[in-house]
Amino acid sequence: MIDVIDCGYTMPRYAAAYLIVRNGRAAFVDNNTAHAVPRMLETLQAQGLNPEDVDYCIITHVHLDHAGGSSALMKACPNATLVAHPRAARHAIDPSKLVSSASEVYGDARFRELYGVIEPIDEERVRTMEDDETLRFADRTLRFLHTRGHANHHFVILVEEDEVIFTGDAFGLCYPDLCAEGLFAFPSTSPTDFDGPLAREAVQRIVDTGAKTAYLTHFGGVTDLHAASAQLIGHLNVSERLMEEAFASDLPDDQLESYIAPLLQAHFEQALSGRAVAKQPETWARLKMDLDLNAQGLAFVAAKKRRKATTS
Repeated sequence: MIDVIDCGYTMPRYAAAYLIVRNGRAAFVDNNTAHAVPRMLETLQAQGLNPEDVDYCIITHVHLDHAGGSSALMKACPNATLVAHPRAARHAIDPSKLVSSASEVYGDARFRELYGVIEPIDEERVRTMEDDETLRFADRTLRFLHTRGHANHHFVILVEEDEVIFTGDAFGLCYPDLCAEGLFAFPSTSPTDFDGPLAREAVQRIVDTGAKTAYLTHFGGVTDLHAASAQLIGHLNVSERLMEEAFASDLPDDQLESYIAPLLQAHFEQALSGRAVAKQPETWARLKMDLDLNAQGLAFVAAKKRRKATTS
């Protein structure tokens, strides 16, 4: 049994958490924010289970729309172990840098509005998983595959017996509201770790698992992995080209984002052309956050590449 939990993060059907239930035991995948924890516990209760029945709270990576609710969820689930990538675990144990940097970006009031309170998690309750390592959950085997490209602290979780895979952001984003006229999957190139070749490698690795359904944090299940991967690779190729053009331009670093943003917008407009959703203002309102973050991530990498070229 897998429940898709709409966390209500910024808008409906934008960010999901997942509840896996097997033989009276439970595991959550991606913990969203502290504000989503009551929804997660309500879903658990609807399955006839209690917080004491939760064995694992798993985060695909430490970005706050995936991991910000972890301390609140762990506090509510006394027997649970937090499972994280080795590079993500230290930020769950000591989230001060994450909180500080995000508060600096959003301001304290907006940070609390988005994420609530993020507290340290006892190191003894945190378990890290290496690449291709497995973990037994009830009668299921969870296999963890490290997938860089979106974030260096990212893994995906394959449930081998069920042929399903939880992909965080490594298999892109696919909003149900935009798919009425056919699948529309696109990658997240948000700051700060975007790497085109590694992102394409991650997409292919996910397809190669043979999973029949990919559960994306943004948002829900995708069953045609081959079609989604083709779309993702196409978008990644365009994103990498825009980053390279920005890198090679004579624009100063602080103008790279404003150079990339309209080109990225035009690419998405072309990708959605011919669909009714392209004419709906709510489509672009839904995509605005992702387009802004993607442009920021590409500009960040272009500027970083310039600095590296100057010092080498």
